[in-house]
Amino acid sequence: MRRLPAEWEPQSAVQLTFPHKDTDWADVLDAVMPCFIKIAETISHFQPVLIVCADVKEARELLRGGKSENYKFEEVPSNDTWARDHGGITIEENGERIILDFVFNGWGLKFPADKDNLISRHLYNKGVFDAEMLHGGIVLEGGALESDGLGTLLTTTECMLSPNRNPHLNKEDIELHLKRCFGLQQVLWLNHGYLAGDDTDSHIDTLARFCSPDTIAYVKCSSASDEHFDALQKMEAELSNFKTLDGKPYHLVPLPWPEACFDEVGNRLPATYANFLIINGAVLVPTYNKPQDQEALRILKNLFPDREIIGIDSRPLILQHGSLHCVTMQYPKGAIK
Repeated sequence: MRRLPAEWEPQSAVQLTFPHKDTDWADVLDAVMPCFIKIAETISHFQPVLIVCADVKEARELLRGGKSENYKFEEVPSNDTWARDHGGITIEENGERIILDFVFNGWGLKFPADKDNLISRHLYNKGVFDAEMLHGGIVLEGGALESDGLGTLLTTTECMLSPNRNPHLNKEDIELHLKRCFGLQQVLWLNHGYLAGDDTDSHIDTLARFCSPDTIAYVKCSSASDEHFDALQKMEAELSNFKTLDGKPYHLVPLPWPEACFDEVGNRLPATYANFLIINGAVLVPTYNKPQDQEALRILKNLFPDREIIGIDSRPLILQHGSLHCVTMQYPKGAIK
């Protein structure tokens, strides 16, 4: 019997794939590196951090803070830094951990991914995982999946049915494959909701997140003049119609909508408070130096009262069209040596 653990379950480590001069971060490396350092150092106070990097010596020099004993460095070639999407996805089968290694093709062939697609296999060959590794069989990114740990998966049709991911499979095929891979009883499909500036085709982790088996936090846009208003209103209606496995409606908690963020040439950037990371004893929340930051932190504190809520300035991350959750991948307890 397979199971896809929820993010709030005990973890063995979180993976970060650090930027370097040959990634898309080259022009803003000085701006974004402190953000990666801050994330790594913050996580290290709670649990181990797996640092995938181009140069271990250089990475060690950068990470002078935090708990040094909780850093595990692995030198592996990479195209970019989005560990959520090129990282391995851990399942449980009969009490044992298995790492599923899906194909990562740069979010539907948008960006080079030849090196990123091999990162999990390199880590397995280096003996990093305390688990068997199996191929996932399809193109799939971790940011497209939200699990309640009990057999329900939340995802989006925009991403999962992208013609540049798995064109040979229809919705029914994909749902069947997901159920087999993750031991699911139901897949909840969102047909609406998007984020301007997002390259992922509406990853669920930018829009709606499980906070417990019966609670979903989601982004809510209240301004009718905002380009997202209509789509997010429709998404909210869809969420209100979803039911848990025992037939009850979900407790829905709206997250604030941050004031729009733009790059230097006026393109809107994908700022979202849904892109938080749950770790052992804490929740890391992306902030954007906007008035809504404090409200997002307050709401998440109510949702996770037993965890420390820590804001991370994620403005540098959205310059490359992702945020905090996107650059991390957690591995449940027992998955990493």
